[in-house]
Amino acid sequence: MSKDEKDTAAAEAPKKSNKMLIMIVAIALVVLGGGGAGAFFMLRGDSAEAAEEKPVKGIVTALDNTITVNLADGHYLKMGFALQQTEAGGEEAVDINEALNIAIETYTGLEVAELSTEKGRDAVKAEFLEKLKEAYTEDDVEMVMDVYYTSFVTQ
Repeated sequence: MSKDEKDTAAAEAPKKSNKMLIMIVAIALVVLGGGGAGAFFMLRGDSAEAAEEKPVKGIVTALDNTITVNLADGHYLKMGFALQQTEAGGEEAVDINEALNIAIETYTGLEVAELSTEKGRDAVKAEFLEKLKEAYTEDDVEMVMDVYYTSFVTQ
């Protein structure tokens, strides 16, 4: 080997060891960082799940008949619905008369166009459900958790 070849070989040896050291440090940082992030999300997930506990479904109370509500411009809505009660609300069916009154107040005077699309129906249903939850909450216990349409006809 000539002197130039020895110098080149000697210069390449430290470069390889520096690259290897940098790679090892980078891999260690990724592994440790990922573990730390994973632990953070796992610990955080427990408290988030506890805060978002959904009520357990109870009985369903259905309206015996449909109701007819006047809409805007001479149209009307014929609808039936059922209330999904919570288990915490008890095993007795809630009095549906208040729900009937809330339905009439919520749907009377709406445009047919609002109710003819899924997005429109969902928006009005969400408003209706919020009013129901407010009306059927006693001592901070929600007795109603959802409302189901059993019939829904506009004309």
